Amino acid sequence: MEKASNKYRAYVQILKEELVPAMGCTEPVALAYAAAVARKTLGEMPDKVVVGASGSIIKNVKSVIVPNTGHLKGIPAAIAAGIVAGNPERELEVIAEVSPEQMIQMRDFMKEKEITVEHLNQGINFDILVTLYKGASFSRVRIANYHTNIVLIEKDGTILKYKETALEEEPLTDRNLLNMEDIWDFINTVDIDHIRDILDRQIRYNWAIAEEGLKENYGANIGKVLLNNSGNDLAVKAKAMAAAASDARMNGCELPVVINSGSGNQGITVSVPVMVYAKALKVSDEKMYRALALSNLAAIHQKTPIGRLSAYCGAVNAGAGAGAGIAYLCGGGYEEVIHTIVNALAIVSGIVCDGAKSSCAAKIASSIEAGILGYNMYVQGQQFFDGDGIVTKGVEATLRNVGRLGKEGMRETNEEIIRIMIGG
Repeated sequence: MEKASNKYRAYVQILKEELVPAMGCTEPVALAYAAAVARKTLGEMPDKVVVGASGSIIKNVKSVIVPNTGHLKGIPAAIAAGIVAGNPERELEVIAEVSPEQMIQMRDFMKEKEITVEHLNQGINFDILVTLYKGASFSRVRIANYHTNIVLIEKDGTILKYKETALEEEPLTDRNLLNMEDIWDFINTVDIDHIRDILDRQIRYNWAIAEEGLKENYGANIGKVLLNNSGNDLAVKAKAMAAAASDARMNGCELPVVINSGSGNQGITVSVPVMVYAKALKVSDEKMYRALALSNLAAIHQKTPIGRLSAYCGAVNAGAGAGAGIAYLCGGGYEEVIHTIVNALAIVSGIVCDGAKSSCAAKIASSIEAGILGYNMYVQGQQFFDGDGIVTKGVEATLRNVGRLGKEGMRETNEEIIRIMIGG
């Protein structure tokens, strides 16, 4: 790909926009971010808080531990963290720096102040509206469509910031420029210096939390369970390291991760298995960077038509992306890469997202296993063909089917999962 081309610059920019650090699960952190901005706008501590949240936000925050809160869970905890200790300038690292005194203040705030949570149903899957009250004064902040997209800031009836959410769902570089053929061209021709810093941070952060997950006890310890039954199997180690990172992240670890498609779990899934294989195969740093670029961009491409939040587990796309990166590390070419992705999606596209919690680590392991199996199938002359379920002729056509399944086909599934989780 020509380095002076608009598409080349767009692909580099997409990686810069997507691969950003986040502290903890990104949905509670988005709530904390909204609360921190609302607190700054109000200018004083509130007496009362009203939180409106779409069903998908409620689903993804209900069961996950909010980091730097002393193991508190849920929407009130995320809101209290943002109000008491949030630094809005840090965006998705809004609660990265919290003192022990502030943790105590969070608990006191939750006990002493009224925090009301309402189901916000305005046709947007990702929707947060935080209103803080102090006497007759109030501030209001709305985030819609993705985690840092503030579309409204209001103080005492005066609109300080407003964006029309329906006009531009994702005002970032056009993800529709992505396709597997051009991704393959890009990762083989990209000047590594153009993406090195982005990927170095992903390598550093996501490997550190994987090691932390194996060292301590977090959640169901899926990573440790896998390793205890694996011996020295490389594929199992790849699954286990990624699962361990999710074990830690879903259960209060205070280390940041570099995300993909708005998700830390997806960021872990696209990167950690590729690093495990790169280390084991002793490939050059350059080859590892190219494999990571492939894995990340393939996952973003798959996830784009589905959207940030749905009933479709994003680990599936990320696991298929990891499989593509591993195929490349093992010497595979374009055909091996695209068939790995199609095979992986044919295996695990039925996994549902029922919110962020400990079992995400097991879903990650299953998705990575499908990615690795998808590659091993193809190199042994096996594959799923046009007409095998949602698989159709051509990788892009199959990805469109998966996108349709995730966004449209599972819409009612998402609503039913939300009703189950909130007792409706």
